[in-house]
Amino acid sequence: MNMRKIVIAGFLLFIGINSLIAQEWLTDFEEAKKIASEKNKNIVLVFAGSDWCAPCIKLEKQILESQEFQEYAKDNYVLIKADFPRKKKNQLPEALQAHNKKLAETYNKSGGFPLVVLLDKTGKKLGETGYKKVTPDSYLGILNQMIE
Repeated sequence: MNMRKIVIAGFLLFIGINSLIAQEWLTDFEEAKKIASEKNKNIVLVFAGSDWCAPCIKLEKQILESQEFQEYAKDNYVLIKADFPRKKKNQLPEALQAHNKKLAETYNKSGGFPLVVLLDKTGKKLGETGYKKVTPDSYLGILNQMIE
């Protein structure tokens, strides 16, 4: 097997394994509530500025993309992201922008970024936090304290 085939096979294996642990981030709140009700899970709603907010990017890389967070979230949460990019090349479709703005009017009145809001399966707010310089496990602990 030549080197190129080995690299491609490795990449495909990585993608396959990664998609097994990585949970899909939803963008539709009604869909998130429907899934949360069906599976009896709480909802993690993240307000982010993916292309301009440094703490948002740190939260994404250090916590939300971590294996610990992903594995725990897969069994315990429905994940939804409301992104507010500023760069023209990253602009979301108008319908999604309007949807995110409506979510912000309800759950992020202060306009803070990043904001992580924990909701029950009906959309009732249980608590909120922002970026914290902690381990993914500690961050999950912060979220879980909101449930109790």
